[in-house]
Amino acid sequence: MKNNKFIIAIIALSFLVVSCGGDPKTSTAEIMDPVAVKISDLQADNHNPFVTASGKIEATNSANLSTRMMGYVNKVYVKVGDKVRKGQLLISINNADLQAKRAQINANITKAAAAFNIAEKDYNRFKNLYNENSASQKEMDDMTAHYEMSKAGLEAAYQMKNEIDAQFAYVDIRSPFNGIVINKFIEVGDMANPGVPLIAVESPKNFKVTAMVAESDISHIKSGTKVKVHVKSINKMMPGKVTEVSTSAKNTGGQYLVKIVLDKSDTNILSGMFATVQFPVEKKENATSIVLIPTSAIVKNGGLKGVYT
Repeated sequence: MKNNKFIIAIIALSFLVVSCGGDPKTSTAEIMDPVAVKISDLQADNHNPFVTASGKIEATNSANLSTRMMGYVNKVYVKVGDKVRKGQLLISINNADLQAKRAQINANITKAAAAFNIAEKDYNRFKNLYNENSASQKEMDDMTAHYEMSKAGLEAAYQMKNEIDAQFAYVDIRSPFNGIVINKFIEVGDMANPGVPLIAVESPKNFKVTAMVAESDISHIKSGTKVKVHVKSINKMMPGKVTEVSTSAKNTGGQYLVKIVLDKSDTNILSGMFATVQFPVEKKENATSIVLIPTSAIVKNGGLKGVYT
């Protein structure tokens, strides 16, 4: 019996030694550097509401110049980016055909003028004879008709000259206002066709925004309203004023056309830049307050955005 107790004691002691004899393992908590954060208290703000719409910047004065005459381009006097003055010659078109027509018309004027002078003298002579009862009524009527026909022929010749002179104005393409050349669609030797744009000019520093507004928002927008325009490419906010509000969405895909003239500025904006227009909306009584946070507080992770609270 004593031997059994002794054996059990030895076994228990051996287990105790084994369990305590292994290598001790220590666990340590990971230490991270503290992150500096800025804490702000959220506050309600009775912010003035507004309606936003996307638009495109365009020059207030812009023109695609073309000709009413067909002919080859003789010379192009400017290039894209050149500043031009009102009335400055930009393109000249061959006018050999018009020169020939003008010479023919001038000859017709000379011929008609000579015929009229003779008819006028004959008319005055027969008028005196008729007053002296030396010419019959029929002779006087015939001479009067001849005189009137000669007079009409001379007037018609001068009208043809005016017409050909007007056509000469279309062979010289001139700038309609002070501006800058923004595009050129033709080169020397090309055939210019009536109504086809040859060159485009626009006035710098005078811009407007053409925006499309949804039908749910158009009732809030009035002509003359002061607005803010955010130019995305340069991240600038510019003031402007609504000048036109369309009342039909028939040909604009269910949206309404609104035009805004930007205030003159030295900001480097160009035609074709995209912008977002903020139209102020009348604030209703007992309107719900909103909470705004600075954009710097927004944390981005991939396609996700959030804030720490």
